[in-house]
Amino acid sequence: MNSTQIHSKTTKMNCTMCLVAIIVGIALMGSVEGTGGPCWKSTPDNEAMKLAPCASAAKDENAAVPESCCYQVKVIGHNPSCLCAVFLSDTAKNSGYDPKIALTIPKRCNFAHRPIGYKCGRKLMRFLSC
Repeated sequence: MNSTQIHSKTTKMNCTMCLVAIIVGIALMGSVEGTGGPCWKSTPDNEAMKLAPCASAAKDENAAVPESCCYQVKVIGHNPSCLCAVFLSDTAKNSGYDPKIALTIPKRCNFAHRPIGYKCGRKLMRFLSC
């Protein structure tokens, strides 16, 4: 093989590796950002349905918070933008929850690391700044 053939093979290999890296990068971005908006590949309304065990605790600050509720809040809470979208979803609004009380659930679940003062949406800023 002469130097021109070696250079041609090296260039083709580099182009192929670059293309593979771009495809993998796009795939990884899709898996992190998701295709369904702030809640990965789901919708905020579907994620809100997962919070059904929290219904009574989100309406009554004296109600016990079930472990299943704490689990779901923790899972969704790993993505604050999704949690915000869920909080503002039609499903959540139609459930009759009290936003002031719902915001106490992470504390009532004894989460050591919870966002304090996180603002999501104009409607909730007054609740979250309290």
